[in-house]
Amino acid sequence: MESNTELTTICYLEQQGKYLMLHRTKKQHDINKDKWIGIGGHFEYGESPEECIQREMVEECGITLSDPKLRGIITFVSDEPVCVYMFLFTATAYKGELLKDCTEGDLEWVDKHELLKLPLWTGDKIFLKLLDTREEFFSLKLCYEGDKLVKAVLDGNEIDPEAYC
Repeated sequence: MESNTELTTICYLEQQGKYLMLHRTKKQHDINKDKWIGIGGHFEYGESPEECIQREMVEECGITLSDPKLRGIITFVSDEPVCVYMFLFTATAYKGELLKDCTEGDLEWVDKHELLKLPLWTGDKIFLKLLDTREEFFSLKLCYEGDKLVKAVLDGNEIDPEAYC
C-alpha cells in the first residue's frame, strides 16, 4: 500500500475569550463537512509553517496575524493511506478586516467555553483543551478509524481521550 504525507496548518485566533472558528458548510466533498475548525490549510511548495498560516489567514479570512505562536504538532493517522502533520498555532492580534464571506464556510467568534458543545472532531477537543491548560509546546498523535478516534498519544505517552473531552 502506498502512503502519502500531507503538511497543514491551523490557527486558533483568540479575542475576548472567543476563538475565530470556521463552520465548514460550503464544500460538497469535505472531510470536515459540518464540523467547526480553526483557520488553516495545506502548505504550498517551499512554505514555512509561518508562511502557510499567514497565507491561509489572508485567503480564508482577509486578515494578517500579528503574533502567531507555534504551540504544537498534531500527527493524524487514519485508515486512509494518508498521514497528516498539522502545525498548530494560536494568535491574539491581527491586522485588516475579517471577510464577510468565506469560500470554505461561515466564520464566527465562538466563546471558548462553548466550543465543546459544537460538532468537533474528538481529537480537536483534546488539543483545544491542551491550548487552554498548557503553555509548553506539545506533540499529539491522533489515530482514527473512519470518524472514530481509536488512539491518542501526547508527547510520546498514550492518553485516555475521554479525560480531555
